[in-house]
Amino acid sequence: MSSERDNRQRAAARARLEREMAARAEAARRKRILQARIGAGVAAVVVLGAVIWIIAAATSGGGSQTATGTVSCSWVDPFPFETASPGATGSATPSPTAAGSATPTGSASPSPTSNRVLPAGISDIGTPPTTVPNVGYQVITFDTNKGPIKVEMNLARTPCTAASLNFLAEKGYYNNSDCHRLVTTIFALQCGDPSGTGSGGVTYTVADENLPKDKLPAYHAGDVAMANTGQANSNGTQFFFVYDNSQLQGDYSLFGRVVQGLDIIKAVAAGGDDGAFEAQAGGGHPKDKLTFKSVTAGPITNVPTPLPPTTPPASPSPSASASPTAS
Repeated sequence: MSSERDNRQRAAARARLEREMAARAEAARRKRILQARIGAGVAAVVVLGAVIWIIAAATSGGGSQTATGTVSCSWVDPFPFETASPGATGSATPSPTAAGSATPTGSASPSPTSNRVLPAGISDIGTPPTTVPNVGYQVITFDTNKGPIKVEMNLARTPCTAASLNFLAEKGYYNNSDCHRLVTTIFALQCGDPSGTGSGGVTYTVADENLPKDKLPAYHAGDVAMANTGQANSNGTQFFFVYDNSQLQGDYSLFGRVVQGLDIIKAVAAGGDDGAFEAQAGGGHPKDKLTFKSVTAGPITNVPTPLPPTTPPASPSPSASASPTAS
């Protein structure tokens, strides 16, 4: 009897062990299946995310990013080539005399069948690139006989004007030139004509940009704008610093702000002018000469330069009786 009872106990123990082993095997199988499903789900999420990223990059990034950072500019030549008359020998661009600067190098070659006769004070130095940046900020530094004057340009507002100023700086066009006209009635110091006559420039014009027609006053102390001939889209190389809030109409491309050296401009203005242009456009040569020894363009940055502290004007602005013109 004892032997039979022992056999039954051993058989029952084997049965329990087999059931436990089967249960463990089933649990392990279910765990493997669950892990496989989880892994497949994670892989699907990763693949889906990659597909979404690729689609987003193709539609809103990548190739279009460069396009949104540039703009096309058109440089209009107001002095077209003409067939030369007998005896003409070529370009009639005399060396500047009033400002004492040398004519910049790098002029474009004339047509082989024509000779270009340019007005006095006009230099052919080529044209800037047609595709230019329109994102970020850039500082132009005027190294003057009285210290540095720095002007910051917002490329989003005046990309073509900024590209022209950059080009002229690279060509050395402004080097050793004087600010030739001071107009105290509109608080403007005009510069950018190496001939010193008020009619100098280059063989391309820049279209109007950022005209502050809806602002009063249109130009504030520290603003820098392009001079023109009195016609739309006739900007050249001449520009003017505004050293006090002006009643001048907003017909001039506002391309920059003085971030350093406004005190220099105000000191030159305080010296007065000689009235040389009073009978024509108004004002005259500054009695306290301001000379650009060299002009350089800095790198393009993502953030603007902080403005220096300002003080309110001491007296009300007089009405405008002259305009910054470049004949």
